[in-house]
Amino acid sequence: MSNTPTARFTVLTLGVSDMRASIGFYESLGFTRKMHATGEEVAFFETGGTVLGLFPWHLLAADAGLPDQPRPSAFRGVAIAWNCNDDAEVDRVMAFALSKGARLLKPAQPTSYGGYCGYFGDPDGHAWEVVRAPGFEVRDDRRVSIPD
Repeated sequence: MSNTPTARFTVLTLGVSDMRASIGFYESLGFTRKMHATGEEVAFFETGGTVLGLFPWHLLAADAGLPDQPRPSAFRGVAIAWNCNDDAEVDRVMAFALSKGARLLKPAQPTSYGGYCGYFGDPDGHAWEVVRAPGFEVRDDRRVSIPD
């Protein structure tokens, strides 16, 4: 028996400025909220293979032992991906997100690697990539299958 931990990615927690607005935004995108008993203290959404968590920005910073100011206005070095099976689905997702209050960061277009993608920002500017990537398949259970 090995003492080496099993690597896993289970929850992505975003620091947000307005819990009520962010909860509403992610619900409007179609993510299913769980554990409603937490109210607006923290929110968890099922996403398929992982969980999306929302937590007040200043409390998340404090929990990590980091200052919450100054808040970045530039790219943060992280993008959350919403994989799609074809270009038309990318276009539909982009239009849908924008109709729910997302901000357009980059219109969908062909990529250098043979894919197709665009970017939108959530209410706090977290970048979401909407992408069709060659070899990636999104299954009916919302999980992504990638080639070896």
